[in-house]
Amino acid sequence: MMTHPAGRLTQGQFSFLPDLSDAEIHAQVQYGLRQGYAWSVEYTDDPHPRHTYWEMFGMPMFDLQDAAGVVAEMRRCRDTFPRHYVRLMAFDARRGVESIAMSFIVQRPPHEPGFGLVRQEGPGRRMRYTVHAYATDRPEGERS
Repeated sequence: MMTHPAGRLTQGQFSFLPDLSDAEIHAQVQYGLRQGYAWSVEYTDDPHPRHTYWEMFGMPMFDLQDAAGVVAEMRRCRDTFPRHYVRLMAFDARRGVESIAMSFIVQRPPHEPGFGLVRQEGPGRRMRYTVHAYATDRPEGERS
């Protein structure tokens, strides 16, 4: 499922919960740091579910011991992009590859445009379905 019954985008952990407070975000980041995860901050104005590579804000934060650094970078991203989605990603490199261990949205735009189901009729009564993000109806930089 991509949208919550209330119209909220659901991607990553905590998607069906109310938005996390900064204190709750800090606690989650600190948990990830104790696990040895490296954090990064990402943002986008096109939250299509197949659009997994969002723009990275700054560089990944390796070797941090205090969640305050990640939270400060998150706040700078929020201030820079107040009408975008912002998420935190935690990478676990213990297995020799960078795999995502945690991912959750920490900011949503004031208006979440949602998605539409697009049906395409094909030969032999075949139906193909795809998802269209309403956010992409407007040019990049004018969305949300």
